[in-house]
Amino acid sequence: MGDEFFETKTFAALEQIEELSKSQKILLSQDWRDVPSPEEDKAEENVLSRVFVYILAQYQEQPYLFDPYLEGLVTPVVDWLKVYARESVQAGNPGSNARVNRVARALYNYVKFRGYKTIIRFFPHEVADLALVLNYINSPDSFIHDDNQWALRFIVLLWVSLICMLPFDLAQFDPPTERGKTSMQIQKIGMAYLGKAGVEREGSALLLSRLYMRRDTSANFNEFIETAARNLSKFTPFEIIGTLHVLCEVVKSAPIETVQMRIPALADVVNQVEALPQLSFNTLIRKFNVKLLSRIALRTLPGVRIGRTVRSLDPAAAISVEAQDTAEDDVSETVEFALERLFTSLQDRDTIVRWSAAKGVARIAERLPADFVDQVIGTILDLFSIHSIAAASMYQLPAIAEATWHGASLACAELSRRGLVQSTRLSVMIEWMLKALYFDLRKGAHSIGSNVRDAAAYTVWALARLHDVSTLAPHAHTLSQTLVNVAVFDREVQIRRAASAAFQEHVGRTSHFPHGIDVLRKTDFYAVSIRRNSFLVAAPQVAEHEFYRQALLDHVLNVTLRHWDPAMRRIGAESIRHICLLDLGTLAPRVHAKVIPLLESIDVTDIHGGLLALSELGLAFRSTLNGASLERELHTLFGSLSKIPHDTLVTSRNGIVTGEACRVVSITVTLSEIEAVHGSSVPKWEQLVDFGIKHRTGEVQEEGAKALGTVSSLVNCEKTVLRLIKELSGGSPFAQQSLGTVLGYLAYGAHSNALQEAIAQVLDCLDSSTTTMKNNVEGRRNCFIAIPKILASVIHSLPNFISPENTVKLFDALLLGLSDYTIDERGDVGSWIRIACVNGLATCIELLISHAKILSEFEKYLPSSKYHAAIGGILKQGVEKLDNVRFEAGRCFLRLLRLSPPDVSHPTHWTVSHSSMFKILLPSINEEVIGWNDGPWLFPKVVQLLKVDHYRQDLLEGLVLSLGSKTDVTQRNVSESLSQYVEHLPVESETEYNLVEFVGDLLRLTDGKLGSNAVVIPVLQTLNVLLSSGALVNCDKCVSGQSLLTSVLRLASRGVERLKSVQRINECSKIVIHLLVFASLYESCATAIRSFLVHKFPVVRSSTAENLYLLLQSADLGRDTDGVEEILLQTEWTNNAHDMFEAAASSVVDLLLSTEQE
Repeated sequence: MGDEFFETKTFAALEQIEELSKSQKILLSQDWRDVPSPEEDKAEENVLSRVFVYILAQYQEQPYLFDPYLEGLVTPVVDWLKVYARESVQAGNPGSNARVNRVARALYNYVKFRGYKTIIRFFPHEVADLALVLNYINSPDSFIHDDNQWALRFIVLLWVSLICMLPFDLAQFDPPTERGKTSMQIQKIGMAYLGKAGVEREGSALLLSRLYMRRDTSANFNEFIETAARNLSKFTPFEIIGTLHVLCEVVKSAPIETVQMRIPALADVVNQVEALPQLSFNTLIRKFNVKLLSRIALRTLPGVRIGRTVRSLDPAAAISVEAQDTAEDDVSETVEFALERLFTSLQDRDTIVRWSAAKGVARIAERLPADFVDQVIGTILDLFSIHSIAAASMYQLPAIAEATWHGASLACAELSRRGLVQSTRLSVMIEWMLKALYFDLRKGAHSIGSNVRDAAAYTVWALARLHDVSTLAPHAHTLSQTLVNVAVFDREVQIRRAASAAFQEHVGRTSHFPHGIDVLRKTDFYAVSIRRNSFLVAAPQVAEHEFYRQALLDHVLNVTLRHWDPAMRRIGAESIRHICLLDLGTLAPRVHAKVIPLLESIDVTDIHGGLLALSELGLAFRSTLNGASLERELHTLFGSLSKIPHDTLVTSRNGIVTGEACRVVSITVTLSEIEAVHGSSVPKWEQLVDFGIKHRTGEVQEEGAKALGTVSSLVNCEKTVLRLIKELSGGSPFAQQSLGTVLGYLAYGAHSNALQEAIAQVLDCLDSSTTTMKNNVEGRRNCFIAIPKILASVIHSLPNFISPENTVKLFDALLLGLSDYTIDERGDVGSWIRIACVNGLATCIELLISHAKILSEFEKYLPSSKYHAAIGGILKQGVEKLDNVRFEAGRCFLRLLRLSPPDVSHPTHWTVSHSSMFKILLPSINEEVIGWNDGPWLFPKVVQLLKVDHYRQDLLEGLVLSLGSKTDVTQRNVSESLSQYVEHLPVESETEYNLVEFVGDLLRLTDGKLGSNAVVIPVLQTLNVLLSSGALVNCDKCVSGQSLLTSVLRLASRGVERLKSVQRINECSKIVIHLLVFASLYESCATAIRSFLVHKFPVVRSSTAENLYLLLQSADLGRDTDGVEEILLQTEWTNNAHDMFEAAASSVVDLLLSTEQE
């Protein structure tokens, strides 16, 4: 999980009910008798996917919102299937397999979404339906036996199981001479699918259990148990799962006399399953075995004892229970055996087994005498001690302890929820729960224990739900502080929410928690749902109450700063700063004193957490103090670095420590430390910064550069800068990457710091004619990022530092970076540079325009031509293929669109041309970017901006490159938008943009770039899209248009035999073929086709023949082309027989030229 938690959308109502109903009606309106065409089949499948995959998935966490609409949604689907079953049997026609499957899957999705117990209420349940469904199942034409009809089988089995619950005699359906045939037929159907791996097994298990619970068929249950016990070792795992499922359902719901007389046989099945070692690895088998074991024990016990449901910890409230629990109460061996097994299952490796065991223990305990319940609770609490005895602390427990603690916590929760925990056990249970709330064990690159913390919160929540809560009062303070700590500082969102819910329950029911209502308001469900808000907003707000303040700080210092996840340590340190700001003078010294042991630790995690705390304390002091008091506090924090051995700080594998130590230097270093005559309190801090700058990791390099930047704001670092320029520019690729970062963070406005040399070095690194960083993408990206930072550091006195010429050179470098499309094994790494340049250009323009008043030569610093070139370049990136690049370009463009004009003469020269059109077509909401990374939203709007001649060529080039993208979605969106726009352009016009101008602009993109496939292929693809869609059909209606079409043909047919790119050759052949529809070009195109049909690449010959055939089939050329089509079909164009395909090509061309227009 990242530092931020992405919050799933929460709905207040079912917003898409109309769309859902409409789509379902479309699905149900199709006639099941007709087999759909491939196109219809695809369309109907898309409807199903849209409705039951997309819409239902959005409401998966809130299925109850569907309850008011379920009858209207489910009933039509059920009725459709009922009608289909009846009519298909009568007509002897199974109909369309695909359509029946889709409707069955629709109903299955409702069952999966809301649960079979809810959906089955809307199934038809009349006695007459039994004959109908049995006839359908037994029909030889029924789809129910097809492999792909698993959903249909599941629905039919559920339907039969519901009918079996009706109180009627199955014998009335039996033939007079075959008594019991109907029940055997139903049993046979259920047994047929009991061993399946899919959902049919669940349906058949429900069917059989309902059948065996009937009084007129309960005798068949004996045979089922005997068969299971006799053949269990021969069953497959799926058959065993199905068998156990049936037994669990019967034991749970069958009449008591049906179960009790078969308890020995059922216990024998349980024992056999446990005795088979090959089954111990199957989670579902273990789960059902635990369920069966607990339910057998439950059926041997009386009901819930009177008074037990009071759910009170008050001993007086238990009088009614104890009055019945006499010393003569005895517990059978079956129950003792079951409990012993369940205690073992509480430590199972799988959660679903542990939870089943926990519920089983609690349900059994609910029916036991009070003394025996106390023994059960004692045994469960003893489970916590199994792995704790040998561990010095909870964080040193073995990983296997997770399962034990989770099972025990779940059992405690289930017992507490039923009011079974006696006051004598309460203190011990709460003590273990307080520890379980912090259960978090490191295991490799992650941790385990979130399920334990969740179960512990569940237990604490359950304890609050007691009528008399006076026994909880002594524990209220400890519980409240612990729950608040977990609610705001746990790593996992579900744990924070669970702790918040437990806190809320105690506040509402006990009123023992200090400041309960106020704290609850600050730590409610939504406040703790986003980690950053929980740590940096909720925690400081709670810390306003002194009762919780120290507990929160102790938790962060002792737990969060030592957490295995670096992101948790970082945000925990930030939380310390926000809490300390409540009373900095008192809290900061306490925090600093507790941080020192972390710095002296040998654990890198502890050291990193301590350094993070020092950094945040430094930021807190800088935000509140100044002068001598600030100097004193920063000096103290800076001196704390001496507690860490220098070798630890400068070890290459301790990158996070090195980086954070550099950050401490950048925040706390002072002028007195730099100029100390007798040496600094941290003697080797300069070596630390130098090591950080030259580190292999970019994050560490940046922290080192920031530290040097802070130093350069205090003293002149010219010598150091010149040394680093020399060392880094000629160093390793990692060192070169650091150069731009260092030059960007230097404080040139405070001291010179070799500014001119830095600018010269940046320009040299970005010069394509030099080899300094030609192959170092990250290094060049960092140099581009440095340019706006350099400008920002001196902008207030720009003429005193940078000349207009150098400013323009830096601006030109950023413009040139927009054309970087470097690709390596990582993909389009040039996009990193383009994003940096887009941001750099926007920042530079903002800086220069906002300070135009102090720039007497503003026109020279930012010529209007450069300004509009930057706008055009940003717009080009805003319509290109990568979503992230488009988003960044859109964000930067909207910043410039909202920017006020400069305070100079002719300010309109530095405003976006036709800005009102841009604001209408590309709006923003609350200054936030919307839609730029959403192709379907963006491209239909952007193509209309081609009317703006200032940026037309840039926009067109960006659109063409997107159309040539390998991303289907982007390519499709651009193709559709551009085709629709071009179709509505006038052929010629003196007042507005027209078709002839558009084609001319498109062809100009290739001027001087015919050798670049990266440019030419997208242009050819664009022409193909426009020709195939008919957008250029009117181009032949004027002389200038005909001339442009001739130029297109020349571009596509020239030098084909010399081209090596198969993709380019294929695009050329498509263009030549598409141009056949223009009468003025017909003969030229027919002649040019030959060069493609005889090309040396077989794939070119084959694709040309195929495309030509498709055109002749679909387009009306007004000529007889049957002979051409026959040759194209009969010739093996991939054959290497040169004479054969050359002769065929000549025949094709001759026939094309010889046929006269009709």
